[in-house]
Amino acid sequence: MELNVDGRAVFAATGGRPFDPALPAIVFIHGAGMDHSVWSLQTRYFAHHGRGVLALDLPGHGRSAGPGLDGIEPMAAWLGRLLDAADLERAALVGHSMGALVALGAAAALGPRVRALALLGAASRMPVHPDLLAAAEADDPLARDLVTSWGHGPAGHLGGNRAPGLWLMGGAERVLERAGPGVLFRDLAACDAYDGAAAAARIACPCLVLVGAADRMTPAKAGRALAGRIAGARVAEIADCGHMMMQERPDQTLDALRTML
Repeated sequence: MELNVDGRAVFAATGGRPFDPALPAIVFIHGAGMDHSVWSLQTRYFAHHGRGVLALDLPGHGRSAGPGLDGIEPMAAWLGRLLDAADLERAALVGHSMGALVALGAAAALGPRVRALALLGAASRMPVHPDLLAAAEADDPLARDLVTSWGHGPAGHLGGNRAPGLWLMGGAERVLERAGPGVLFRDLAACDAYDGAAAAARIACPCLVLVGAADRMTPAKAGRALAGRIAGARVAEIADCGHMMMQERPDQTLDALRTML
């Protein structure tokens, strides 16, 4: 479906069912350089089990109009305006990587409007390697290669897709290739500059932090440290899984999300 936020078109996938704002809503927020398609299995399940689903393309990503937003805090503020545009008084937020930082910041700012929070592949600080930032700034294909390689665990490197004939790392490369010039760099720079410690201390809703045991981009210990900053947060770990958990281990990711959403 298409929404209008700040006078610009925003695309959101609805999991194969018409979006009904009267249902308990879940908003999914993708990571750096990605789009709504990374959530395909999880969104379809929730949309067919009594939830209103919006898997967003952030501004300047996927099918949403640009320009993109510079910084996690502006993205978090934009997410609040997105809820207004969708006629949502309350929603659960599910974010991955950069999207987890956006969800964290939005939950801290929106208070009771966020009924639950799930942070996947997240840490309160997510510094980006200078070589990756430099490659992304130059729009060098190496940046996509590094994100794809570092973002997948052993299963992703060896195959691991549940659908025969599809390739996890190749699929991730294609999603990143669809991003326009400068999109990946802007997103990575936003992650590098943000410190979510203050936001974490303000979270009052139920929170799940989901970590991958083989995550090289946001190691499991960093996710656990983030959870320690959030009152009452629960941690779940997926074995033999890298950063792209919702695609590497979609069923285990869904099982963890079902416990709170």
